[in-house]
Amino acid sequence: MTIKKSIMFRVGVVYLFFLGLALWLIIELISLKVFKADKWKAASRELERSENIVEPNRGDILDVHGMKLACSVPSYRLYMDLLAEGLNDRAFNSGIDSLSYLLSNFFRDKSAAAYKRDLQLARQRGRRYHLVHPRRISYTELQVVNKFPLFRDGRNKGGFIPEQYDQRKQPFGTLASRTIGKLYGESSKGGMLGLERAYDDLLRGTPGTSVMKRISGRWVPEVVSPPIDGFDIVTTLDIGIQDVAEHALRKQLVKHNAHHGVAILMEVQTGAVKAMVNLHRLSSGVYVEDHFNYAIGESAEPGSTFKLAAIMAALEDGAIRINDSVDTGNGAYRYYDRIMRDSQQGGYGWLSVAEVFEKSSNIGISKIIYENYKDNPRRFVDRLYNMGLNKPLGIEIKGEGRPVMKYPGDNLWSGVTLPWMSIGYEVQMTPLQTLTFYNSVANNGKMVKPMFVKGLSRHGKIVERYSPTVLNSSLASKTTIETAHQLLLGVVERGTARNIRNSNYSIAGKTGTAQVAKGTQGYQSGGVEYQASFVGYFPAERPRYSCIVVVTSPSNNVYYGNIVAGSVFREIADRVYATGFDFVVESEWDESSENSVYPYSKGGRVSDLATIFEELDYPVYERHPVSDWISTMASDSGVVFRPKPVPGGLVPAVIGMGAKDALSILENIGLQVHLQGVGRVVHQSQQAGSRVRPGSTIFIRLE
Repeated sequence: MTIKKSIMFRVGVVYLFFLGLALWLIIELISLKVFKADKWKAASRELERSENIVEPNRGDILDVHGMKLACSVPSYRLYMDLLAEGLNDRAFNSGIDSLSYLLSNFFRDKSAAAYKRDLQLARQRGRRYHLVHPRRISYTELQVVNKFPLFRDGRNKGGFIPEQYDQRKQPFGTLASRTIGKLYGESSKGGMLGLERAYDDLLRGTPGTSVMKRISGRWVPEVVSPPIDGFDIVTTLDIGIQDVAEHALRKQLVKHNAHHGVAILMEVQTGAVKAMVNLHRLSSGVYVEDHFNYAIGESAEPGSTFKLAAIMAALEDGAIRINDSVDTGNGAYRYYDRIMRDSQQGGYGWLSVAEVFEKSSNIGISKIIYENYKDNPRRFVDRLYNMGLNKPLGIEIKGEGRPVMKYPGDNLWSGVTLPWMSIGYEVQMTPLQTLTFYNSVANNGKMVKPMFVKGLSRHGKIVERYSPTVLNSSLASKTTIETAHQLLLGVVERGTARNIRNSNYSIAGKTGTAQVAKGTQGYQSGGVEYQASFVGYFPAERPRYSCIVVVTSPSNNVYYGNIVAGSVFREIADRVYATGFDFVVESEWDESSENSVYPYSKGGRVSDLATIFEELDYPVYERHPVSDWISTMASDSGVVFRPKPVPGGLVPAVIGMGAKDALSILENIGLQVHLQGVGRVVHQSQQAGSRVRPGSTIFIRLE
């Protein structure tokens, strides 16, 4: 091959190579512009845009007066981007000494020189997310730190990155903490217990989206889809009453060295739970509310408090009348291979049905039920089932214990089941289920579901209201309900609960003292343990609140329900009664009596109310000598005035009153009053029922 041909061949190869390369580039360009355009545009957007989830603020849990029971409190950890765009060497070096000095003074854990070394080393290593200090700081502290050198220049110029964490807090400590509930960890996601769990979807809110775009090396907002904060849950709980109930229960638990105890206070008409206390003794002897929700979850044999259901079943079937006589004998009676005993040595002898109930005679109650239902026990149990006592309440808080009520024909039914069931054994109910039953008697036979939440609010305004749910519109006939009421009143007036009787208001209720079974080990294993209880309502003639107190395993040789539990009931009732000028602040759902043609009114000065009813031409009756301040009760024949003296030494409740009456009452007990707004009182700064400090100032707000 000649030199010329050799050169031409080499040139041709090079030419073909570059021609192929050009064709390949052209094909790739066409492919990028046409076939792969969408793919690479998407990749470009990923590099130029940053999409972040913006978490909403979790809603607060409030008490009935708007006090925060649970809320999210922000805390912050401090980070630095040591390679931030605006943080050049000159800016860093000019501010590092002052920043280190202030950080040392603020955290007080190491010297300024140590902080300076840490920051310089982090910058040398190119740290974009350097933790300045592990301790979290509050929002107030953040406002101080924000003014430090470099930090005050923000994220782009100073590299300052405060990372926010929301922590769920309960401002009132452990008050009602089992009912309020807790969250998993420190996040605001996923309720774990109580109302936090039951209303998690509403409290959580809806996340938003923050879309950032990178322009000239800087991230700037492009599109923001704001989060929707969660609703605030307005509960029926009254933190003041909760405090009273917890204090009263704790005092008795300590006195009797009990294992745990429960106290629940409920509004009769609505079923609104105003207080729910669950106290458990730790090994140290301290009682806390962080172990278990006994009020809702502990299904146990109720003992004598169940006797009301047994008597009502017999009354409803026409098997007995309260004046009938029952021979209770010498205090011991045999059913098959078991002997039932009364608490009084030697027995009670012959008693009327009313006396049997008042004295809580086991033999008397069991004889009534056994003799009338032994041939057809299904009739008795069906009556209990018709009252709904075998069904759970279906409350929104998880963990409700199921009631246990044997039925004839079950494997565990025996010849002694019927008499023992009549006195509250071989059945199981939770304290809340027992209270709901008694509450229905106080509510003229209407059983309402316990309410824990009255509505939802946002930014301080109610956006949805919840109404009471009726579980059983008629538990029994009016005659049976009225008879049950008289029996419960007799227990306090003449029976086992005479120790809680008082002259200011009447109480109707029933004591209960039950031996506690230890599973398959029975009642006697390791010594006898007891459960003392009292359940009832007040004031008996016009029931407003029902309440149950259950104390389990008192160990100081005192275990009777009237002493251990009844005294707690009385203290709670006394404080609640004392804190309300017209006994209680009227519920949102309160209505005038359906059976009365005369109106219900709030209390006030006797002269003012007498003038009003005289102008309306309504007859007025004085039940007792009338004092300056009275409450009223609508009856079938007119309006009854009842004396309502202001409780001595205690701050009265003036919520719901007009400015004139509230001012008069508060100034007369030695308080300095500051008024704000017009209308009726909706808030008072000093808690009703607290001790009066003469000369102190009380702020009241009217709307």
